[in-house]
Amino acid sequence: MKINFKKLILIILGTILVGGIFAMLTMGKSSYSDLNKPFDVPSIVFPIVWVILYILMGISIYIISEDKYKDKTKAYTLYIVQLIMNSLWTLFFFGFNWYTFSAIWIILLLIAVILMIISFFKIDKKAAYLQIPYVLWLLFALYLNVSIAIMN
Repeated sequence: MKINFKKLILIILGTILVGGIFAMLTMGKSSYSDLNKPFDVPSIVFPIVWVILYILMGISIYIISEDKYKDKTKAYTLYIVQLIMNSLWTLFFFGFNWYTFSAIWIILLLIAVILMIISFFKIDKKAAYLQIPYVLWLLFALYLNVSIAIMN
């Protein structure tokens, strides 16, 4: 498979932009460091992990886009839906401090991501497997979010 690097980079950058838009807008406006948490995660960890996850998402949807034989409408739709939901979580949690609502939102996001993975799996297994770190991180984020909702 010949890689179209221009297309791949544009997809990755678009994913980072959409996924991180509210992170950029709410940066410095959150009282996250003042919250009671079950344990402290160094704040530098979050942007590093998210950039890696967005790169994996971008590679994954690129792989899907390169399949010339299968209908990808559902996969594209689920990808866009989960990416927008992901971005909105940041606004709800950091922008509005809606901790309980944000925990519920992550559950809905997890469902959307799992549906996306199933859809990707039917097109290309590699694209689906690239989403496993995302699911694991969302499970960790759910635990942290629920803990913060309870403790604050």
